[in-house]
Amino acid sequence: MTQPAPAKAAGVTSTTGKTPQQDRSRATRSALLEAAVSCLAEVGWSGSTVAVVAERAGVSRGAAQHHFPTREDLFVAAVEHVSSGRAEEIRRTSSHREAGELTTHEVVETVVELYCGSLFRAALALWVASAAEPQLRDQVVPVEARIGREMHRLTVDLLGADESAPGVRESIQATLDLGRGLGLANLLTDDAKRRRGIVDQWSQMLEAAIGSPAPA
Repeated sequence: MTQPAPAKAAGVTSTTGKTPQQDRSRATRSALLEAAVSCLAEVGWSGSTVAVVAERAGVSRGAAQHHFPTREDLFVAAVEHVSSGRAEEIRRTSSHREAGELTTHEVVETVVELYCGSLFRAALALWVASAAEPQLRDQVVPVEARIGREMHRLTVDLLGADESAPGVRESIQATLDLGRGLGLANLLTDDAKRRRGIVDQWSQMLEAAIGSPAPA
């Protein structure tokens, strides 16, 4: 004889019953983070309030503050979230190619383009605000350090470079610094034409500096 299913204890909610709420919570958080980055990129720190972000994300201000108690929490988390997402996107799009199969020029182009989009504009707005607000700076500095390490590691992986060789680590860091500089140059006017020539020249110099890709 089939035994009846045991009754649920009072106050216990099944995992299935919780899933829709968790999904909504994740969707709300993601919408807030994406909206925060676009606000920073478009109107800067002074114009990017929690209320503006909440409206853009299509949620209430109370919901925004539930996920992120302070303005600083929201915007620092937003830049970190989107930076990690972009890095992962690059890894996915290049995952069908072995380390070292991408040309040096393709890798340099990829790095530079990361610094010429809305994410860099958002991060820059956060950096500038941090210089004048110690509470914000205390949160931004460790996050930017993590993002910097992640971008460095990603560039090494894409190049298939051997950082134990003299000068290779410094050359890769110089590539990232070049990308930031070109991103700054692109803030006020479209610098694409001049940038192409610089990317071409730097790619040749980087190729000479890193030598042959490290064996897989």
